[in-house]
Amino acid sequence: MTARPLLIGDVFRRNAAVVPDRLAASLGDRSLSHAELDATGNRLAWALRDLGIGHGDRVVSWADTNLDVLPVFVALAKLGAVFAPLNARLGPDEAADVASLARASLLVVDPARAADAARVANAAGIPRVAFYPGVPADATAPVLDPARHERDDDYREPALTEDDTHVIFFTSGSTGRPKGVVLSHRANYLRSFQGVFRDVPEKTVCMFPLFHMAAFTLGLSAWQTRGSISFVESATALEILAAAERHRANRIYCIPLVWNRILAEDTGRFDLSSLRELDTGTSAVPVELIQALKQRFPGTVTRIYYGSTEVGSATSLADVDVLRKPGSVGPASPGVDVELNDDGEIRCRSAYMMDGYFDDDAASAEALQDGWYASGDLGAFDDEGYLSIIGRKKELIRSGGESIAPSEVEAALADAPGVAELAIVGIPDLDWGEIVCAVVVPVPGAETVDLASLQAYASERLAGFKKPRRLMVADSLPRTAATGQVQRALLVEQILTGGLREA
Repeated sequence: MTARPLLIGDVFRRNAAVVPDRLAASLGDRSLSHAELDATGNRLAWALRDLGIGHGDRVVSWADTNLDVLPVFVALAKLGAVFAPLNARLGPDEAADVASLARASLLVVDPARAADAARVANAAGIPRVAFYPGVPADATAPVLDPARHERDDDYREPALTEDDTHVIFFTSGSTGRPKGVVLSHRANYLRSFQGVFRDVPEKTVCMFPLFHMAAFTLGLSAWQTRGSISFVESATALEILAAAERHRANRIYCIPLVWNRILAEDTGRFDLSSLRELDTGTSAVPVELIQALKQRFPGTVTRIYYGSTEVGSATSLADVDVLRKPGSVGPASPGVDVELNDDGEIRCRSAYMMDGYFDDDAASAEALQDGWYASGDLGAFDDEGYLSIIGRKKELIRSGGESIAPSEVEAALADAPGVAELAIVGIPDLDWGEIVCAVVVPVPGAETVDLASLQAYASERLAGFKKPRRLMVADSLPRTAATGQVQRALLVEQILTGGLREA
């Protein structure tokens, strides 16, 4: 007897059968029940089939956060076609460059991007265009509006297997060259499955836009518990908190920057008594943020996750450890193997990794080595097997077209007056790409180091473009417990979230 394959479409079929009237998704005043999400997905599956879209075809979606995206996501999963969302913030030329990588059969755009649809499709070599609902009645291309299609019986693609591609998420990675991360039905099913013993539906508020991998992973994770996900139009503290109150959310996942926005608000204005899980993650999370969350929201748990589009969750730090292991991202997540190369690069393998980068054998071969995904991150394990992120394997700071090695700048400034310890990191900048930032621990009792004096000292030892443009002051530098290496990634996170004082 052949086991039933792990297909994403089955998540929606089963929820519609078991909890048809329960909330599945919301955005503002709009909502979809599980029955509505499944039925509208079926209608659009039949409509897309009539447009010639079928098993294996790729469909690029260029749209901002809107519930109309979800039935298309469901429809393509049932068709066995591939959903490939584009960042809605891209301009037409950028969108065309990225979309061309997918060699797609159809481009679907929202009303805000309808005027550029034909231009992008032509430049990307996509033969057909369709619109999400809301375009003018005289639209020159088909409109994927479930209300216009009556047939809603369940669509099943007999040729579909769990190893077929479900989605392609575009990522620039560390090189800046766009790549399409290929995830199968099986991979996305396993990433989002939370086990058979979870009897409380997950009700999540999602800060991520509906073209971001995390939005769909969080959505699938909630739907696998027969729960719901509430999207917001923008990741403001007030929108997130209002959605949590309105839908009695029990989980919120935010990156540290957004959690700091929330903590800056008067959260007592909202009834947040339903919250149980306040999760976060990037490569590093300041312990001060965790302490603030626990003080503001007693009775909740917080977990820290580290991973990527390519590998999903690689490590996870449980609530019991988040204060005991500051700066750590935890041991390997269940079902994941994590190790370090000889040079300290983090490698992962699991049953839910990507299949590779679409149509890019060279990039796939570089990233996937003997069944392991090479992350490009540098890490260190402590004596309990907990991982800390030190930085990137290629730690060059790229500023204004120039490449700068942090270690070179650190060596040149190590003996600067008033400096006890110093670390150099790159900070994102709109004009320069990155700028050089020095994080200094002053000599005890010495006058505070200032940027002008540090730059003057650097002038005798470094080219002008290598000199620090920002200076932050710290009481100490975060280091790994096992090796004492400076955690550059954590320093960057502290700077971006306001955790360090600028001199």
